[in-house]
Amino acid sequence: MTVGKDVSSLFTDVVNCMQTENLELKKLVYLYLINYAKSQPDLAILAVNTFVKDSQDPNPLIRALAVRTMGCIRVDKITEYLCDPLQRCLKDDDPYVRKTAAICVAKLFDINAELVEDRGFLESLKDLISDNNPMVVANAVAALAEIQENSSRSIFEITSHTLSKLLTALNECTEWGQVFILDALSRFKAEDCREAENIIERVTPRLQHANCAVVLSAVKMILQQMELISSADVVRNLCKKMAPPLVTLLSAEPEIQYVALRNINLIVQKRPTILAHEIKVFFCKYNDPIYVKMEKLEILIKLASERNIDQVLLEFKEYATEVDVDFVRKAVRAIGRCAIKLERAAERCISVLLELIKIKVNHVVQEAIIIIKDIFRRYPNTYESIIATLCESLDTLDEPEAKASMIWIIGEYAERIDNADELLESFLENFPEEPAQVQLQLLTATVKLFLKKPTEGPQQMIQVVLNNATVETDNPDLRDRAYIYWRLLSTDPEAAKDVVLSEKPVIGDDSNLLDSSLLDELLANVATLSSVYHKPPEAFVTRTKIAQRTDEEDFPEGSDTGYSESPAHAGGALPPTTSDAPNSVPKRLALGLVAPPPPVSVPDLLGDLIGLDNSAIVPFDQPAASADPPLPILLPASAGQGLQISAQLTRLDGQVFYSLLFENNTQITLDGFMIQFNKNTFGLAPAGPLQVPSMQPGSIVSTLLPMVVFQNMSQGPPSSLLQVAVKNNQQPVWYFNDKISIHVFFTDDGRMERANFLETWRSLPDSNEVSKDFPAIVLTNMEAALERLAATNMFFIAKRKHTNQDVFYFSTKIPRGIPFLIELTALIGTPGLKCAIKTPNIDMAPLLFDALETLLKE
Repeated sequence: MTVGKDVSSLFTDVVNCMQTENLELKKLVYLYLINYAKSQPDLAILAVNTFVKDSQDPNPLIRALAVRTMGCIRVDKITEYLCDPLQRCLKDDDPYVRKTAAICVAKLFDINAELVEDRGFLESLKDLISDNNPMVVANAVAALAEIQENSSRSIFEITSHTLSKLLTALNECTEWGQVFILDALSRFKAEDCREAENIIERVTPRLQHANCAVVLSAVKMILQQMELISSADVVRNLCKKMAPPLVTLLSAEPEIQYVALRNINLIVQKRPTILAHEIKVFFCKYNDPIYVKMEKLEILIKLASERNIDQVLLEFKEYATEVDVDFVRKAVRAIGRCAIKLERAAERCISVLLELIKIKVNHVVQEAIIIIKDIFRRYPNTYESIIATLCESLDTLDEPEAKASMIWIIGEYAERIDNADELLESFLENFPEEPAQVQLQLLTATVKLFLKKPTEGPQQMIQVVLNNATVETDNPDLRDRAYIYWRLLSTDPEAAKDVVLSEKPVIGDDSNLLDSSLLDELLANVATLSSVYHKPPEAFVTRTKIAQRTDEEDFPEGSDTGYSESPAHAGGALPPTTSDAPNSVPKRLALGLVAPPPPVSVPDLLGDLIGLDNSAIVPFDQPAASADPPLPILLPASAGQGLQISAQLTRLDGQVFYSLLFENNTQITLDGFMIQFNKNTFGLAPAGPLQVPSMQPGSIVSTLLPMVVFQNMSQGPPSSLLQVAVKNNQQPVWYFNDKISIHVFFTDDGRMERANFLETWRSLPDSNEVSKDFPAIVLTNMEAALERLAATNMFFIAKRKHTNQDVFYFSTKIPRGIPFLIELTALIGTPGLKCAIKTPNIDMAPLLFDALETLLKE
């Protein structure tokens, strides 16, 4: 079994071995059962009697082993048999059995939350917090915290009574038990300053712990409670106490150093005084890995002050002569960022940059020019005397950003550079071959030169540039900007001066980039992945809040008893899936991990990161009773050598996703999944890689793949065809076709006011109108139909009577601002529906007819 061979056919024979007295053999049998119970649920019942018997064995190891194994077998039929043994084990005399049973309650809650509540397991868990064994307390806290994260209502609240018990247990339990307790305590809000100080006093000894996780959890806890302390002296003393343990973390191995540095990066943004005197520990060592060096640079910039800037600049100057190009670039940029941050030290920073430029190392020079451009923006009319030095390096520039920065400097200070026209002309020779970034800067700089020196040379240059940027280019941004300049210059040169030569806003220091509310949230998650990614947990982890049974009066009428946490818009991350209205379309699964077909509607799919990892739970916005229609099967198992793929495009809160469900009906593990889309009408392409974990035989994985539009467009008339290719490491490439439903592209801003709708309808010529009859469609419940259309961003505008028929008007819009105006004519309850569409893009109308036919079929 361990080497991956399928030995499930021996299930009954192995189950017979459970009766053995040999503990080692029993453990092996239990491991086998955990692995194969999912694929043989009916046979797994055979093992129940032995489990129940083992849970009453005189040996506490066997009692704990039985309960642990039953909790790991995620088969619904076995769950009910687990309750009685679990209740006994929660009150067992042996603490080892009790601590194992505590974790088992969290596992059971994940399988069947209602059962846990009905059988009073939550109360038993809360009782364990008063247990006299610290490990039992720690496991009870861990289980309650896990349950709280997956629940929509308050389950685990720390009171003053609980607080003293947890602080007492903290001194005696193992290091991971301490982490669980400290994390729970960090969520506790002290009533006043005195209580906060008392808690901190009890936790401070943890700062001397050898385990890094305990230290960081203690720091998090202290930072949270410090918010309530008003005494400046107490805060100063606490900051002094926190510095040595944080510094000690930097003597660990590089991976731990990196995690510590990412956390310190956040801490110094909130409390810079903690490490203000420890700047030397962040100086880079020659043998530090590059990821540690980069992080140390960031912290050095944040800790740089007028008191230590000379020390820091000496370090940065040293780094700028190293061999690692990326590190050198970051060091040069760091010098510039210090200049922007510290006004009094700006001159010293610029002197260092000029010394580095004189070394004539190409990538150093280019990076220096990029950051000097920002310094000019920060201190206008202050350091322009160095432009001559910069111009000496013109011939060596070959990177787009450096070229663009130098061109910006020449254009911005054209009146101070005698040969500005010659310098720009040297760039103009290769204008068509330059990257867009450089072309845009050249265009603007040439216009600035012309406005500042309207002589014959610049006049000829502006003609050449405008001609190249309007006639010779395919870049719409460049073309649009050139046309705007052209019209400005030809109609009103004075207005052009006001626009192009207007005073620029002064840029600020970007060393503390994080918003204060985001920083507070990240500090509340110190010592977790969130503090390493510098993203809030919901940006990369999706968790289901399991809908709890509640009395009807607990919720206002029409409200949703389910609750979901889901990712935010960040770096391609999934959008939130909270529903705006009671009748909105149920949201589909986000990501998932390997799991059997779920027995209840909230599936047990553990997964992470927007399609990124394997440990978050699939979000549902609806209560546990609702279920989405199944995804259409696009690659049946018979055609995919046992791999079945179901998929459909869907829209969740303003973003298009490709919802996929993979079923592994083969006898082998499948991994390394990748996906590709052929060119298509809407230019659909993945926003990131397909994130599917390794799939064991018999497993099911669902995932949401974020999509971008208008990137991969096909030529020719619009088509609903979407050609998809999926591959993995074990099988050939599978090709299948899907159908694009245009309504997934309907945007939230498609609603029109009635007057605007009428005006747009009249302004479009009759040639932009097309109609179609649907003789088979019968509208019996118009309200339900309106709700279905509204859920896809098809907005109802008005209704009128025409003879004995009802006429309904709708508006919607697809990306790039293309509106569709829709007229539906029907006699309610009678077959036959007529649809007329007016739109500037009439070629899209057939796709909209298909979507309407799908949505209006009852």
